[in-house]
Amino acid sequence: MSKSALDIPVASTPRPAMLGGLAIAIGGAVLFSVKAIVAKLLYRYHIDAVTLIGFRMLVAFPVFAAVAFWKTRTGPPIAVRDRWRLAGLGLIGYYVSSYLDFCGLQYITVGLERLILFLTPTFVLLITALVFKRRIARIEWLALALSYCGIVLVFAHDLKGGEGSTVTGSLLVLGSAACYAIYLLGTGEMVRRIGALRLVAYAMCVSSIACIAQFFVLRPVSLLVQPLPVYGLSLVNGIFCTIFPVFMTMAAVQRIGATTASQAGMVGPVSTLFLGWAVLGEPITTVQLAGTGLVLGGIYLLSLKK
Repeated sequence: MSKSALDIPVASTPRPAMLGGLAIAIGGAVLFSVKAIVAKLLYRYHIDAVTLIGFRMLVAFPVFAAVAFWKTRTGPPIAVRDRWRLAGLGLIGYYVSSYLDFCGLQYITVGLERLILFLTPTFVLLITALVFKRRIARIEWLALALSYCGIVLVFAHDLKGGEGSTVTGSLLVLGSAACYAIYLLGTGEMVRRIGALRLVAYAMCVSSIACIAQFFVLRPVSLLVQPLPVYGLSLVNGIFCTIFPVFMTMAAVQRIGATTASQAGMVGPVSTLFLGWAVLGEPITTVQLAGTGLVLGGIYLLSLKK
């Protein structure tokens, strides 16, 4: 996929397509956010992160495998070098990142988790500055300052609920965001050679196999037998919080460009905050709203620089 296909100028997009793309992007962001709510509900049935992510990928894997098979039949073969690189990045970006995220959700609120994950663009910026010696512009420093001030504000607020668990959960989710940033940086060049749909399908297949294998290695087969609500929530997690948002985000990027789609995705942390209040009973405070506003403001500033 060419650069122009990934970042379509807004002015060149017809209004109906723009509105449709925005709706798809917002819907995908909300569904991604629901993942944290579903995970919290599943933890009430005393399952752990290994079981949760194993069930999630058991549901999602057949769809991604079918897409990968279809793209293999219709597309050119992938170079051996890209295959190994894709496998490694798939493990980092979807397996390790997801596992750390779900582990972190055992300790912190869904609102704080979503805000920390939303720092992924800042990790991309910091990695490019440290590793690739890219100069950080003044507006980007401002964006970093706003984002991390917001996280510190919400983090300090949530510390009142238990210092040890909040620190542990936040560090795990920070690790998740860092892993996904590495994945984004590593696949940026490959997207143009392989195509976004093919790349995501292959990466998700690698992640699914790793998650399912981890479950069967670390947990007894008897854990496949769970209460009926666990199966229902796992279906929601696999279909509506994994498959749908992955393809919806891709469709939105193709319609309105990566920059506009990422700006529409800012509804994610806000929706998580209110869903956590409505479904889980997590309180919404002025401090949380202020911290969320700072993070969203920082990420919005970053999104203005292409």
